[in-house]
Amino acid sequence: MRDYDRGDGLVIVDVQNDFADPAGALYVPEADTRVVPAVNREVAAAAAAGAGVFYSQDWHPPRTPHFDVDGGPWPVHCVAGTWGAEFHPGLARADGPVIRKGTGGEDGYSAFTTADPQSGETAPTGLADLLRQSGRGRVVVAGLALDFCVKETALDAAAAGFDVAVILEAVAAVNLRPSDGDRALAVLIQAGVTILR
Repeated sequence: MRDYDRGDGLVIVDVQNDFADPAGALYVPEADTRVVPAVNREVAAAAAAGAGVFYSQDWHPPRTPHFDVDGGPWPVHCVAGTWGAEFHPGLARADGPVIRKGTGGEDGYSAFTTADPQSGETAPTGLADLLRQSGRGRVVVAGLALDFCVKETALDAAAAGFDVAVILEAVAAVNLRPSDGDRALAVLIQAGVTILR
């Protein structure tokens, strides 16, 4: 567990059945056995210290250019209202807001922005405003998956001017290509993100 204070915002990225359950459409290895327990420890520590806890959730329509059936890169996953889109039942839920992303068919890698899959045009999710309005200057990121949504969330947080850290124990990579997770860590370090080991 890390030391938290009231100036911190813990952002839990996409700990949903399709990513965190072995039966999910895009299961991330070790998500259920290692990441969920580690995330829960962080949630408990953050809540006890008065830090904010924020959750992101993929929440896609049934058809979207994000999915391979419509020309995108990913199998159908986290369709709004389905089992796959629900938070993993083992995830600890503090009293914090949920940011749903990809609701209109956009690419929703980051908890801070979504992107039109054709034009690339981005739009804010509102998370940065929520963090600032609640007095959070440091963003601590955990969840799934390191090489996609965690990485993009942390990069966007840094670009928005937050002090950002990623908890290595509380993330895992998909690793579609070998060492994608290691490459993601290198990109994060270069962007000034602290990796908490």
